[in-house]
Amino acid sequence: MMSNLVVQLKSAKARVAVAVSAALVGLAGCGADTTVRSESPDPVVVDYPVAYVARPIPVDEEGDRESESIRRPAEFFPGAQLILKDRASVSAAETILTEGVFDEGALYDVKDLSVSVEGDKLLFAMRAPEIEDADEEDQPKWNLWIYDLELDTLNPVISDSLTAEAGHDIAPRFLPDGRILFSSTRQRTARAILLDEGKPQFTALDEDRQESAFQLHVMNDDGTDIQQLTFNFSHDLDPVVMDDGHIIYTRWDNMGGRNGIHLYRMNMDGSGNEFLYGWHSHNVGTDGDRIEYAMPQQTPDGRLMVMLRRGQNEFTGGELVYLNTTDYTELDTPIADAAPGEAQESATFGEVRTDDGISIGGRLSSAFPLVDGTNRMLLSWSPCRLEQPEDPEAPEGAEPLPQLPCIEENVALEGVTEADPLYGLWIYDIGEGTQQPIVAPEEGMFFTDPVVMQESPRPSFTEGELDSTLVDENAAVIHIRSVYDFDGVDTVGITTLRDPALTTAADRPARFLRVVKGVAMPPDEVVDFPNTAFGRSAGQLMREVIGYAPIEPDGSVKVKVPANVPLAMSIVDGETMRVGERHQQWITLVPGETLECGGCHTSQSTLPHGRGDAQPASANAGAPETGQPFPNTNPALFADIGETMAEVATRINGTPAISADLSYVDIWTDPAVRTPDEEQHWRYTDMSTPAPSGASCFDSWTSLCRLQINYLEHLQPLWELDRQVLDPDTDEVLQDNTCVSCHGIADADGNTQVPAGQLDLRGDISPDEADHVISYRELMFNDNEQEVVDDAIRDVLVQAVDGNGDPLFQTDGNGDLILDDEGNPIPVLVTVTVTPSMNVAGAASSNRFFDPFRAGNSHEGLLNPAELRLIAEWLDIGGQYYNTPFYGTGD
Repeated sequence: MMSNLVVQLKSAKARVAVAVSAALVGLAGCGADTTVRSESPDPVVVDYPVAYVARPIPVDEEGDRESESIRRPAEFFPGAQLILKDRASVSAAETILTEGVFDEGALYDVKDLSVSVEGDKLLFAMRAPEIEDADEEDQPKWNLWIYDLELDTLNPVISDSLTAEAGHDIAPRFLPDGRILFSSTRQRTARAILLDEGKPQFTALDEDRQESAFQLHVMNDDGTDIQQLTFNFSHDLDPVVMDDGHIIYTRWDNMGGRNGIHLYRMNMDGSGNEFLYGWHSHNVGTDGDRIEYAMPQQTPDGRLMVMLRRGQNEFTGGELVYLNTTDYTELDTPIADAAPGEAQESATFGEVRTDDGISIGGRLSSAFPLVDGTNRMLLSWSPCRLEQPEDPEAPEGAEPLPQLPCIEENVALEGVTEADPLYGLWIYDIGEGTQQPIVAPEEGMFFTDPVVMQESPRPSFTEGELDSTLVDENAAVIHIRSVYDFDGVDTVGITTLRDPALTTAADRPARFLRVVKGVAMPPDEVVDFPNTAFGRSAGQLMREVIGYAPIEPDGSVKVKVPANVPLAMSIVDGETMRVGERHQQWITLVPGETLECGGCHTSQSTLPHGRGDAQPASANAGAPETGQPFPNTNPALFADIGETMAEVATRINGTPAISADLSYVDIWTDPAVRTPDEEQHWRYTDMSTPAPSGASCFDSWTSLCRLQINYLEHLQPLWELDRQVLDPDTDEVLQDNTCVSCHGIADADGNTQVPAGQLDLRGDISPDEADHVISYRELMFNDNEQEVVDDAIRDVLVQAVDGNGDPLFQTDGNGDLILDDEGNPIPVLVTVTVTPSMNVAGAASSNRFFDPFRAGNSHEGLLNPAELRLIAEWLDIGGQYYNTPFYGTGD
């Protein structure tokens, strides 16, 4: 295939005049709302080289176009070459820059071209040819290469092959200081943290567990000093350096039930990493087609341009649009006082569709805005062409019918279809609405990633304000003004809740903040674990608890958390159960950073949230005056105007680290007003069974402290713990409250019994699933009601009924009743379902389990508060069977 590609490319030069003329004739009636100019040299960029990628459009063994996935950035489509044209003209001389890098005829891949600010260097990603019969993990990685125009040299950025092959590197961009920003599976810092956590070092998979997750990294231009900037659990891709010094990139938000690619931005040191646009704006493609956001770029006039494209397509590209992210966070959701309207505006011509419909405006693959002040861009564009249906009466071997111009009346003809793409490279004049070819379209070929090696303005350099003490601790701080603030609305009456004269701790619905992190998923070659390791559901994958912080009476919280770790937060009530939905968006902070957040929002809300410049005004106005305490509070805790209670407490007492325990101490109530609320503690030390792994780390907190809960290790012992009540004088058993004594299949005398409440809590291997114990299956899965018959346990069988409640009887193939030996119809018998008492949605959805332990009910006091807390937090993080992929390995 490679030799064919070389022939195609070289022969294209010889045929260029014919090819372009033919292309222009064909385009004259293509229906695009633009005018095609002649192939004469462009008068403005004629002196600047143009680089691009050429490849055959990938097809499978049947000749059908292969599809590419935006979520699989490491995909390999061999046969590409990197071409450099002397200038922007179809007749300009061309050089295959990558020719000779590999053996003649070898098939490699190239993508993601970018140019230095000076216009003298070209960065790109290239993947070497596949190694025959090698496993995927042993195949070559995507590496970064740099071409120096002045020296005419081509070299890998990372010269050491072992270092270069340590991960896939793609999407390189120069930073203003000369370093290289890129997306990589190296996970340089994340892998080091795994070692510090006592786990094997590996490259974590994305949350679909399909391929290694790409994260943004930075390094020197000689490949040294590689540092990780982002810490998502799925891909961070397509970074672009904006003139104001921000980095905008695309993030795959794939946590829990979320699955979308959105725009994010951050400073160049990774600080200030925040959502920018698109969480609720996916159905904005053609006729409501669902799209993802890709290839962000800045135009010379400062606008943000992106490609809207399906997550999976057959190299048919997408629609190019300008996004107004200054005034909008969603398609029609303005920020603050911005005027109503829409954030999205077409950046090209005609109707360029994102779906499978006939795209009269053709197909767009990629674009490059020119920085010459002419309001033009380079486009990888395919004109629309229409195929007529075959004539059923045509003789065998007859020539196919000619293609039709792509105009509305032809599109409406029955049986007409869009022909395969015919990509070329064009200069598109936005103001004039004209196109000029610079690489002639050619059947079966795909020309993409065009760039002009021309000097461009140097962006600013941005860094966050970082606390050096926190940097030394590898820690950051989260400050939430009020968890009672939902989209800027006070949902409970903050001034009432914060006043001890009006409200006690028991009256406050939010008591603690729980911080959770995901567990990195290893590839199969590190450990191949079955899906049963997740238990009832893999929806949350595996989770670890980072710890807890008390929520102050006004709903504010300020606490120290680990940096460089993806975090999520939940609100916990006085029963230590999560209140409301799970937080479904990873938050990461760099060491020394403080995140300021106004409050919360629901998943259904489309109001601006998660952006520092877009949040509505906080519903918590803070302290009413400076130098005075909040009304009826401890006078020692004096406030500055506007401060939250958390800010006051941490200014005076210091910012606390996250804790393994849930502890409430009333520091706010003025004893002169009323008696302070009683202290409350839920401590693992109050349990007689093993505490979650890592609990002892919190005795002297570091950024590596985590709580890991595994069902077998930490939940099953609760059911088997000896809870007998003994006579203090005779040691006679007065009462046996051991869970399995009632929730087992034998009573104290060894007689067969149906487990109490149809709930068997034994730790024996389940007959339904050998990877689980009986108790887990009984708690989490539907079961059959049972009874004891002749000293044996069997399923209860009852007669089935139809939709009207009428009893059902067995019938033969003709629908006639089947009778027994006595001539009676035989009933259809079915089992009786027992629904599980626990739900992976969380503790609040598991009342069938918790209700008996509440005051006045049958199990009150049989489990202590610390034990109930352990069960609640385990359910809130997903009720997983294991929360480590290395179960049973000692890690």
